[in-house]
Amino acid sequence: MRRPKGIKTKKSVAKRFKITGSGKILRAHAGRRHLLTGKNAKRRRRLGKAALVDKTDEYRVLASLPFSH
Repeated sequence: MRRPKGIKTKKSVAKRFKITGSGKILRAHAGRRHLLTGKNAKRRRRLGKAALVDKTDEYRVLASLPFSH
């Protein structure tokens, strides 16, 4: 049996972004994977927190997540 055609969620986008209850889109900071000993503690803490996606990029993320809004 074939799967019915239709719009699909881009799974790579779904894993990278989170949509809040108010509709904002959160993303992770870059630079938290390796070489952390060279970065000070304040910077490491800040990189661990989520950041908002810029307004100019929101439509691209939402287009890839059709069932999230």
